[in-house]
Amino acid sequence: MEESKEKLLEVEEVRQQIADLETRVAQMADYIKIGERRAKLKELEAKQADGEFWNNQNLAREVIAETNAERAYVGPYDSLLKSVEDARVMLELAEMEEGAAQQQALKDTLGECDKAEGYFAKLRMQSLLGGKFDACNVFVKLHAGQGGTEACDWVQMLYRMYKRYAEDQGWKLEEYDIQPGEEAGLKDVYFKIEGPYAFGMLKAERGIHRLVRISPFDANKRRQTSFASVETIAEINDDIDVEIKDEDLRIDTYRSGGAGGQHVNKTDSAVRLTHLPTGIVVACQKERSQHMNKEKAMNMLRAQLYEYYEDQKKAEMDRFYGAKSANGWGSQIRSYVFCPYTQVKDLRTEYETSDVNGVMDGHLQPFIESWLQMKAAG
Repeated sequence: MEESKEKLLEVEEVRQQIADLETRVAQMADYIKIGERRAKLKELEAKQADGEFWNNQNLAREVIAETNAERAYVGPYDSLLKSVEDARVMLELAEMEEGAAQQQALKDTLGECDKAEGYFAKLRMQSLLGGKFDACNVFVKLHAGQGGTEACDWVQMLYRMYKRYAEDQGWKLEEYDIQPGEEAGLKDVYFKIEGPYAFGMLKAERGIHRLVRISPFDANKRRQTSFASVETIAEINDDIDVEIKDEDLRIDTYRSGGAGGQHVNKTDSAVRLTHLPTGIVVACQKERSQHMNKEKAMNMLRAQLYEYYEDQKKAEMDRFYGAKSANGWGSQIRSYVFCPYTQVKDLRTEYETSDVNGVMDGHLQPFIESWLQMKAAG
């Protein structure tokens, strides 16, 4: 009799958990305005079905980006809804079982509830992204700071970390320019990440990142501290006007780097643009065509100039992009300690973990979410 009561209590607990999920689903639907998003998505998909959709490629790309941004909400919400409904059906079937069969059915039901919690987490993250450019793609620049060869190696490690993070998110990473270090690693890396809300997520990474470890370049195995800066800039839409006068622009061409052999680029296809009034420099060497490299570099320059002009107009833009800091001691946003203990700690949010290897493999979401929650609360 006691055993039967225990089983009944477990069924009631699972039923209550599903009821709580259903309540939260209804609240989430109101919070993210799912009805409006479905209508917007339907409208955007209708535009893509138009036979003349690709006649204006710039506009088409913008519509596709908007579509992906709406799907980033609607997709997880529909998955959440289905998961909760499946859990409810599984519970009903579990109640028809007895003994060990019922125990297993209840365990499977709880597994479905856990899956629903995963979709909730994704939607909770999305709900924090409401900035003007949060849905945009993002340009990322990594630059070696204090630390010499160590700092260059640190840039290469960070580049790998962001590659892994982009892969986990299902985003596309496109390398634009890369400058090797003198002995090892990378002095600078400039790349673009394409994906729904890429800028909204990665704006949390803007700032100075500090590494503490036993140096692999020191024969005496001393502990070394290195710094690297991370800049994140939203890829702005073509309908945002940024004036770039021909007389304000210096264009340099040079030979792209490569793997050697038959892959060596024998023409000066790489392009470097210098905006003389601001001193902003961008470069692209990815494409074999000088024209394509110039087009990509101009796109980056427009994005950087937009940020620059907005910063000039109002100081509160620092709250949007995050203020820039010196690339060295006392200005880091996050510390990665490999020795004498293992810890990654964000100094803005106080979020920390001892799983250094996991973070370097791209597990950045907890850091990003805690920063977004802090900004939303502020």
